[in-house]
Amino acid sequence: MAISLSVVLLLAIILIVLIRGKTLKVGPAIVAILFGFFLASTGMAPSIQKFLDSLAATINQINL
Repeated sequence: MAISLSVVLLLAIILIVLIRGKTLKVGPAIVAILFGFFLASTGMAPSIQKFLDSLAATINQINL
């Protein structure tokens, strides 16, 4: 739950900055799509959440 809330908040901030800067291109559009999936909790949201959880776990395991 903490990761999903943080991801939604982070994506919302990024989306707002990109919209205000009028630079919404392919990369930022992907951010907007991910924000929409998390916010709306569509049928694909669990799959995206599972992917991001595994990505977060993988990053957490990296020892620098």
